Amino acid sequence: MNAVFDPAPDDRPFAVVDIGSNSGRMIVFRLRQGEHLDVIEDARAPLRLARDLRESDRLGPEAIERTLEALRDFVAVAKGAGASQMIAVATSAVRDAADGHELIERAHHLGVPLQTIDGDHEASLGFFGAVHDLPVTSGFTFDVGGGSAEISSFRDRRLIRSWSMPLGSLRVSDSFLTSDPPTDDELRALRKSVKAALADTGITELSKGDQLVGIGGTVRNLAKVDLRRTDYPLPLLHGYRITDKRLSAVIDELAGRTMKRRAHVTGLNPDRADTIVGGALVIQGIAKHVGASEIVVSSRGLREGLALATAGASAPSPEWVRSISVATLAARFRTWNAAAAERRTGLAADLLESLDPSAPPRLREMLAHAATLLDVGRAIDYYDRFEHAANIVVAADLAGFSHAGLGVLTTILRQADDDTRLGPYARLVPDDDHPAVLRAATALALADELNRRIPPGAPAPISCNWLRGGFELVAPVPSGWRPRGVARRFRSVFDAELLVVANEAAPVLAPALEPD
Repeated sequence: MNAVFDPAPDDRPFAVVDIGSNSGRMIVFRLRQGEHLDVIEDARAPLRLARDLRESDRLGPEAIERTLEALRDFVAVAKGAGASQMIAVATSAVRDAADGHELIERAHHLGVPLQTIDGDHEASLGFFGAVHDLPVTSGFTFDVGGGSAEISSFRDRRLIRSWSMPLGSLRVSDSFLTSDPPTDDELRALRKSVKAALADTGITELSKGDQLVGIGGTVRNLAKVDLRRTDYPLPLLHGYRITDKRLSAVIDELAGRTMKRRAHVTGLNPDRADTIVGGALVIQGIAKHVGASEIVVSSRGLREGLALATAGASAPSPEWVRSISVATLAARFRTWNAAAAERRTGLAADLLESLDPSAPPRLREMLAHAATLLDVGRAIDYYDRFEHAANIVVAADLAGFSHAGLGVLTTILRQADDDTRLGPYARLVPDDDHPAVLRAATALALADELNRRIPPGAPAPISCNWLRGGFELVAPVPSGWRPRGVARRFRSVFDAELLVVANEAAPVLAPALEPD
């Protein structure tokens, strides 16, 4: 494959390969609007290179051939997805191996432009991939791989400093946890070693408002185990928060099982059964060291960071990331009309400004996204488009949103329908915010009713006034029109009557056939 990367047009997929100490991964991406990555295909192979390296300072022929087999498969999948370009990096195990150059040379013969990156570069790419798609501003990121652990400090979404330490899950598991299941003494020894390693780094505690972001397969598997133990409403790992208490409970369960029984824990990839406890203790040690009460999980990391950095992407604000992600999702659907969505969004914003002038900026933003995305639900079924739009939002795993933000967005969509049920995602919305969300949903319902009655391309001037008798809405609608379902909702939510006044005659449609 082409080893020279040229930032691809939006419709040209490209592949990113990461040869780690524990596993190898390949993802085929498509870059949208210079900032948003669509996943087209992926492939994974358990490699366990750190275990081969532990026996000597070399990977050895078997490990090299095992890795080349994975690379051959990655190339096949990438080509099958239409990728003509590939970026490939190797991390801890290959860069530490005396014969790492042999693997790199043979990879080049396969057409894979494999190169090693140092620990600092690895940490910076992981930081970029994780923070780009999360609504976080400052704190630390960590990535516990198979051979090493990388930690990065960031402020205002910009990297400050990175550290790389030999605390990978495979490395520490082989060094400390030799019993099955591990003994209490082994667990204590590993915890002590992690604490000592972190004490020498100069890594400080989190400041107020900072967050700890976890990257990589180890933390994702721990989060998945925790998520499956609850009735959490969103099936999403990206943005999931696991508290220190819940992390301890997951560790206790995993450490108390033999490797064979551990492999059957719901949510855990069986390939990680031999390394997950060691990696979990490293993560727990990092969280304690920086004083984090919870970890924000990122499903993005090194591979996404490498793709974005190579393509020249920036580190935009979370608001910008959300807007690009929403626009990219909407554009996938033939039922979505940009002009209609834009007009509906403007109407909803104007209505909310009059109906709830104290609505916070974040609620206004979620209302705008809901108004933009409503029509994607038509792709499933017109009559249940509100609910289908909400479900599509969840399935799409939009970038830049917190789970609470997704809860607000999906609840607005569901409640904009003539339905008083909160729905499953409303549990993510604080109870005190439910009245404001319902007001926003009512504004969306009314905006949609207005939008449906205005011809394509026509302006939609409205004026709103609170009167003693209720709320007067002057709009370009047919004379005598009353939005009955919305009017009932309006009365319930605002304890006022909705009074609609037509400011011009309704548009007259031409007859299908002229009379003789």
